[in-house]
Amino acid sequence: MSMNLVTLLYLVASVCFIQALKGLSHPTTSIRGNLFGMIGMTIAVLTTAALIVKLSETAGLSTVGGLGYVLAALVVGGGAGAVMAQRVEMTKMPELVAFMHSMIGLAAVFIAVAAVAEPYAFQIVHTKGELIPTGNRLELFLGAAIGAITFSGSVIAFGKLSGKYKFRLFQGAPVQFAGQHMLNLVLGLATVGLGLAFMVTENWTAFFAMLALAFVMGVLIIIPIGGADMPVVVSMLNSYSGWAAAGIGFSLNNAMLIIAGSLVGSSGAILSYIMCKAMNRSFFNVILGGFGGEATTAAAGGQVQRNVKSGSADDAAFVLSNAETVVIVPGYGLAVARAQHAVKELAAKLTEKGVTVKYAIHPVAGRMPGHMNVLLAEAEVPYDQVFEMEDINGEFGQADVAIILGANDVVNPAAHVKGSPIYGMPILEAYKAKTVIVNKRSMAAGYAGLDNELFYMDKTMMVFGDAKKVVEDMVKAVE
Repeated sequence: MSMNLVTLLYLVASVCFIQALKGLSHPTTSIRGNLFGMIGMTIAVLTTAALIVKLSETAGLSTVGGLGYVLAALVVGGGAGAVMAQRVEMTKMPELVAFMHSMIGLAAVFIAVAAVAEPYAFQIVHTKGELIPTGNRLELFLGAAIGAITFSGSVIAFGKLSGKYKFRLFQGAPVQFAGQHMLNLVLGLATVGLGLAFMVTENWTAFFAMLALAFVMGVLIIIPIGGADMPVVVSMLNSYSGWAAAGIGFSLNNAMLIIAGSLVGSSGAILSYIMCKAMNRSFFNVILGGFGGEATTAAAGGQVQRNVKSGSADDAAFVLSNAETVVIVPGYGLAVARAQHAVKELAAKLTEKGVTVKYAIHPVAGRMPGHMNVLLAEAEVPYDQVFEMEDINGEFGQADVAIILGANDVVNPAAHVKGSPIYGMPILEAYKAKTVIVNKRSMAAGYAGLDNELFYMDKTMMVFGDAKKVVEDMVKAVE
């Protein structure tokens, strides 16, 4: 296989990746986007395997031995990925994404260490006994540092998304302490300094010290971020993993890795910007401290008991059946209860009765970007019934009923109140509907740690209980 053919195949794979990103930008084209991504990755993997054979033959090395390790790794990694993807529940998808980001970061670190130890094996050309070229050392430093931050940060994000672990760092609430930002600044400067020292001297001590600090920084960057900002964190780590791969791609002189990493890095950065815009917050505001820090403490300490108007599933079904227009607002509670199929059935029953049903999606609802879109797509909810926030907000004022299923912060009118920690955050304006039905397990605050005035309005009916059970009861009552 000639290098010209390798370059051509990598170019074809890159075009497939670009088409994959384009397809994944909308639910109606997501299947096609996934197909392009799989085709592109297959081409890239097979081309890389052929390139390994060519380089092994050129160097006079055993082709079977080198390729055997690669194939074994592909079988193990691909098999594990296939099993995890098949078994993962929709509520665990954000955790799976965080886990994958951590693996990409760790892979970048291992490759960088191996390239520093055996530069010839990675085609890093230099004279024996002399230093690795400065450009390669810079690439290795950047790729390894970003990879280390991505790995440890993703591990913390995984724990926060899971919420199962007793260790405080892995809990959803922010972990903050005095001098935290100054410590992060000092560690960041030290990491850069050690990286530059490695670039100038190729000193192994400086390289490993830089790696150690980068691992610590990944932890310290993520622990002060609250659960409400997890969608931004997931997209941010996605971006980091791409840049780590791109940096290592330069070191390995692999065009495919550079292009794929750059696509992931840039798309993740753009998505992070979109998520921050959806919350009316700057990227640095998220990184320097998330929702749920001081606000959570205040809410927990000063909250008083207030009366709410509650009802049963039958009461809610009666209201829904007599409406002309209903807007459904899904949230993370819906995902936890796995109630998406029951919700689709409820919508179908209401539609049969002549009720117009629409779904309202907030960009940061759930635990990762697009979480609610994926949830509804799994239940095969018609795409023409699903509307983004900017498209549906103008219709709440004319809606007879807004039914909120497991959402909290994204419908909190406190976003319109000056002085509120979420002031200015765009929300789904469900409070404008003529009647509001809210399903929650309890009156607990959302991840932002704030009480929700919507729950106490005269027009609001609270229906407490597991979302799946409540919605299934509504379906029976509508019939």
